[in-house]
Amino acid sequence: MSPMMSGLVMLAALLALLAIGTPIAFALGLVAVGALFTVYGPFFLETLGEQFFSAMASFSLVSIPMFILMGAAVASSPAGKDLYEALDRWLNRVPGGLVLSNLGACSIFAALSGSSPATCAAIGKMGIPEMRKRGYPAEIASGSIAAGGTLGILIPPSVTMIVYGIATETSIGRLFLAGLLPGFMLTVYFMVWTIIACRRRGLGLSDLTQSFSMRERFAALPRVLPFLLIIVAVLYTLYGGIATPSEAAGIGALFCLILVAVIYGIFSHSWKFRQMPSIVRDTLRESVMIMLIIGASELFAFALSSLFITQTIAQAIADMEVNRWVLMGVINVFLLIAGFFLPPVGVILMTAPILIPIIVNAGFDPYWFAVILTINMEIGLITPPVGLNLYVINGIAPDISLGAILRGSLPYVVCMILGIVTLCIFPQIALFLPDLVMGTAL
Repeated sequence: MSPMMSGLVMLAALLALLAIGTPIAFALGLVAVGALFTVYGPFFLETLGEQFFSAMASFSLVSIPMFILMGAAVASSPAGKDLYEALDRWLNRVPGGLVLSNLGACSIFAALSGSSPATCAAIGKMGIPEMRKRGYPAEIASGSIAAGGTLGILIPPSVTMIVYGIATETSIGRLFLAGLLPGFMLTVYFMVWTIIACRRRGLGLSDLTQSFSMRERFAALPRVLPFLLIIVAVLYTLYGGIATPSEAAGIGALFCLILVAVIYGIFSHSWKFRQMPSIVRDTLRESVMIMLIIGASELFAFALSSLFITQTIAQAIADMEVNRWVLMGVINVFLLIAGFFLPPVGVILMTAPILIPIIVNAGFDPYWFAVILTINMEIGLITPPVGLNLYVINGIAPDISLGAILRGSLPYVVCMILGIVTLCIFPQIALFLPDLVMGTAL
């Protein structure tokens, strides 16, 4: 069997396992072990454990559970509600300002939690009922939150960026900086579309009748600003050369726990110390899931390499006599389709080892490509059949159909595609900050 045919068989087996609900880590591992056993027999088994655990023997991986703990601590508190209310008081005089408040809260909470589902749940529980109470259609109320939640994997600190950095052996600090401006750019695109849509439909004008004094507006900030300072502190310790990504993540997690305990546990009594076991449990569950995927993806990559599938695909793409932008277009379509079916971590770990050499040989920057890849993964979070954020929104607002949530999300998909096009035309949007802070990459 040729390497290309072997690759197609492995892909078909992987899709079949995923289709019947097999967890992605087990699906990857089963396909890899099955392929290696079929070709090499039982003799390869002695290297199985080494390959699996070598993927997890990286100190950089310590930052993953720390950032997840940071997000779990914030998500366990009313921080999302307070963030939403603070922004609503400042933006309520703008037509559609309530939707803008939700998008702004999503972008900030995403930076705190690094998790798209957590962002959707935290902001959606408060924002969706409030928007519907003020007359916003269900699709706009739900779609804006689903789309805003996707920013969690782009705006730093981002677990997805950490996984990309480990998989491609690129600087995690530089990746965080590369995602900052594109994340804000997408937030602006989302807000501009929201203002246009609300003006066309006459939505949000009732918000103008409600006003807040400057005293009321500033009164909402004390609970929010400390968490924003944590983001600044984490980024400062990381880029100021004070701490490694793992140490910065540990600092962020510790201070998030302290702030949640002090602000919501001691002063307002809306958070209880008995929630700590559930925070640790959620952190362990998500961290172990990611670690298993990392280990299994290493086995899968080892199988692809051992059967010369990776080399054959890379050579076939390299031999394509097409313009490099046509090549990038093909890769984007491939990533988009992969994101429809697989979670971002799985797509990155499976495709990055194959795509990065091709990207670099074509003259593209790997840090710029990380942002392009992540935006493609964001689109996958709000498009079927997987569309994780769609199901999260449906879970917290079961009276809104998945079809309505999808209709509300689609305009934001167009905004993300526009964001990819913008980054292709102006790659310095992603590269300016990394080059400014850390110098030009070699």
